[in-house]
Amino acid sequence: MPRVPFENIPENLMNCMMQTEKYIKSLNIIDESFMEVLRYRVSVINQCAYCIEMHFKEAIAAGESELRIYSSSAWKETNFYNESEQALLEWTESVTKLNDSTDQRQQSFTNLKKYFSQDDISNLTLSIVQINSWNRLAKPFGFEAGNYQVGQH
Repeated sequence: MPRVPFENIPENLMNCMMQTEKYIKSLNIIDESFMEVLRYRVSVINQCAYCIEMHFKEAIAAGESELRIYSSSAWKETNFYNESEQALLEWTESVTKLNDSTDQRQQSFTNLKKYFSQDDISNLTLSIVQINSWNRLAKPFGFEAGNYQVGQH
């Protein structure tokens, strides 16, 4: 049983989170299917089972292949992602883990600038921060994996 059920999250908090979601969805910087891969990757890093299930199912529904989703943890060892996707996966890990050296983070940012404008990078970073925020709500609140339906939230 969840410690704080989804429907009991304070309305103002949910309004804030959902307004950010609405903004992110309006951007269309990258395909929705790959955005879900990034959300899945962050959720795996953060070990949030509820969010892993959600973003796996949402990625499939958006047309992403299971292989690319599963392989996102080993993206450096595959040829399943194009160069801009690799740069974004690297940046996603850097923003999520926050343990890169300044030089590593700068290299990751410099690589990302080859493919995205500064505005796009700012907005993509917000997208990464947002799923990290969801993970940090879902996990301590005890959201339970196993019953997520596509489009549920």
